[in-house]
Amino acid sequence: MNINLTLIIQMVVFVILIWFTMNYVWPLLQGPLEERQRKIATGLAAAEEGRKELADAQTRAENVVREARERASQIIDQAQRRANEMIEEAKATANVDGQRIRANAQAEAQQEVLALRDGLRRNVAGLAVAAASKVLEREVDPKAHADLLAQLAAQI
Repeated sequence: MNINLTLIIQMVVFVILIWFTMNYVWPLLQGPLEERQRKIATGLAAAEEGRKELADAQTRAENVVREARERASQIIDQAQRRANEMIEEAKATANVDGQRIRANAQAEAQQEVLALRDGLRRNVAGLAVAAASKVLEREVDPKAHADLLAQLAAQI
């Protein structure tokens, strides 16, 4: 056999093999390969979409946290303002009550002073009358008058 003839037959067999592979084997391999490409492309698109959704979710979460902090700050400020208002109202009420109590106490003290003065006047008047009656009952004696006045002074 000749090397040229062998080479030509091998080339013909090779061409037939290529034709057979292209017509019958390649389409069978092409379908799963294309399906695999579609799955990979879909997976990559889903991953990219998931990454975008994650970024959006993080942004929304940050916004919600920021809004919650702002709202909490507003609530704290409002509570502090209300507490200050309540303290001021309590101070004003305490001031008014204190002044009213002081005025009542002063009025009561004034009434007690007047009552004591009136009672003292009655007592002094009674003592004066008692002393005068004792002086008049006894005989007029300077030593007795001095003793009687000393006793009255001790009683007062």
